[in-house]
Amino acid sequence: MKVLLIEDDTALQATLQRTLERRGMRVTVCSDGLRALDRWQASLPDVVLLDLSLPGQDGLMVLSQARAQGLKTPVLIVTARGTIGDRIVGLNTGADDYLPKPFDLDELEARMRALARRAAGAIGSSPASPSSTAPMAFMGLSCDAESGAAYHHGQPLEMPPRELALLRALLQRPGHAVAKERLFSAVFPGERDVQPEAIEVVAYRLRKRLAGTQVQLVTLRGLGYLLRANA
Repeated sequence: MKVLLIEDDTALQATLQRTLERRGMRVTVCSDGLRALDRWQASLPDVVLLDLSLPGQDGLMVLSQARAQGLKTPVLIVTARGTIGDRIVGLNTGADDYLPKPFDLDELEARMRALARRAAGAIGSSPASPSSTAPMAFMGLSCDAESGAAYHHGQPLEMPPRELALLRALLQRPGHAVAKERLFSAVFPGERDVQPEAIEVVAYRLRKRLAGTQVQLVTLRGLGYLLRANA
């Protein structure tokens, strides 16, 4: 796997490059935001590790420009900016995943390989629809779209149909905000007598049910809900 590491902290850059290369990856490094896009286009990486606080040009600007130019490489943001607001901005700009510093190197590798597999599976295929039979998974939590069953590390999860419908809808875009209106349609299809606030009750129950997993259901005021990895 080819990796482009865009990071200006020289100590962290050296540590990550050494560690990832020991694990069989080819790592290209860049420490300047103004040169990052050229390095990205030249190296054609499988995964980009992107810091946000870069000299010359902010990492979000690099990401925005890359997406505008049609670069679809999966991007994992690794940064000290760990607030929910920062994560939302990064994900909405085009990042595929977000890992706040400090992080565990094993988790970093697992997330990178998951992004690379997802991208490889998408080549030559159309975007998956909600009716796709491909399993949806995130941090050990998965849902079989064909059977509708939910699992945690392969063990079946028992939950009511509405909580399961909410989980399925969120697992289609883990780490991304999903609007309440869209989730309501998935959980209460065709039920015109149900108040929109009912989705909050289902979300509350699902949040409690996920308490024993590595996944957290987060409420984003004015935006909706998202699934994220527990810190």
